[in-house]
Amino acid sequence: MRYLPLTDTDRQQMLSVIGAASIDDLFVDVPAEARLSAKIAGLPDHASELAVERHMSKLARQNLSAGEAPFFLGAGAYKHHVPASVDHLIQRGEFLTAYTPYQPEIAQGTLQVLFEFQTQVARLLGCDVANASMYDGSTACWEAIGMARRITKRSKAILSSGLHPHYVSVANTMAKFTGDQLVHDAPTLSADADIEALIAGIDKDTSCVVVQYPDILGRIADLTPLAEAAHAAGALLVAVVTEPVALGALIPPGEMGADIVVGEGQSIGVGLQFGGPYLGLFACKQKYVRQMPGRLCGETVDAAGKRGFVLTLSTREQHIRREKATSNICTNSGLCALAFSIHMTLLGEKGLRELAALNHGLAVQAADRLARVPGVTLLNDSFFNEFTLVLTKDAREVVRSLADKGVLAGVSLGRLFPQHTSVGNGLVVAVTETVTAEDIETLAQALEEELA
Repeated sequence: MRYLPLTDTDRQQMLSVIGAASIDDLFVDVPAEARLSAKIAGLPDHASELAVERHMSKLARQNLSAGEAPFFLGAGAYKHHVPASVDHLIQRGEFLTAYTPYQPEIAQGTLQVLFEFQTQVARLLGCDVANASMYDGSTACWEAIGMARRITKRSKAILSSGLHPHYVSVANTMAKFTGDQLVHDAPTLSADADIEALIAGIDKDTSCVVVQYPDILGRIADLTPLAEAAHAAGALLVAVVTEPVALGALIPPGEMGADIVVGEGQSIGVGLQFGGPYLGLFACKQKYVRQMPGRLCGETVDAAGKRGFVLTLSTREQHIRREKATSNICTNSGLCALAFSIHMTLLGEKGLRELAALNHGLAVQAADRLARVPGVTLLNDSFFNEFTLVLTKDAREVVRSLADKGVLAGVSLGRLFPQHTSVGNGLVVAVTETVTAEDIETLAQALEEELA
């Protein structure tokens, strides 16, 4: 079977219509260092389906599965137990094949699911209203910055040094096209978040302050003073949550004054999946709802007086004039949103709080044990299920060495911030309910050997 049925003539005709000399011309905006300059090693130009299956299976066996080793990776993507019923339900035909409600009046099931999802997200994040999801946490973060610009008519955003660097990278990429000025300081191995520095940087040109909660190092801060300072200057506070399970134990950002709360919903209902697809969460105060990107599902009553659901707000460029659109988001992560909603429903409020307590308890147990390892210092003693260790060696080297021994020790700050050598000895360790006491002891002993 041909996977690319177009002929060379077909391709040339299409290229001539758009004015491109070759297919390579379509990728000139991709940085040269990110483009392949040669064929992928080990992959033949042509092979039978059976040969491809065998070859790909051989390559896959080189992977170390998250379930096959002590697993302490986090930094924005977390390994949680997802009940089998979640996967079973999302694979029902009426859910799996439903793409997006272009004809909402006949997509009542999809709209109801999204309506329930919005309710869950709004309550979780402590906000008045939530949309029907975004692509992922990083793009939701950028959309919040753009929304703040529209609301305040300002274009300077202050980004916390504790914001995930990948989120910062996405924001910087998009800001090239919008003219937004992004202020972002280098991270430091400090036990306290940079709240005071953020407050000091707010001025009359600031549209918003973006802060992660808990931040990339696992630090937890009271956002109330930051919200008050931002509001006093006419700016907004944007809070980013990459681990929504934390909100089963922590005060939601919206209740501390955050105007927009965004995040990554992967932890609830969605597996690691090699990095995607994931699920962007987006919520805000009611007064800003008309500037919110994406779509909003609402409840109504039909002509017969029966309960029904509609697209209450859909301000994307496919539905209205492009200059009036609040976003170019062309779909929502519908299936992932469904998985999130099912898992959250199975947990309930009581179950979420118990899950959060379990995560925190295991993290405390791990932090106490690892802090006793010679050559290891616990940076922050206030955290949820993720904390930072400062090692006497470069953390990247330690992580690689332990991975070779079958222990996934965490995420090195040198990998996250390769341009900042001052944080190179930092190791971010995440502990979820999937970690056992035996896993913790295995990591501790491996670190003792590595740092001896």
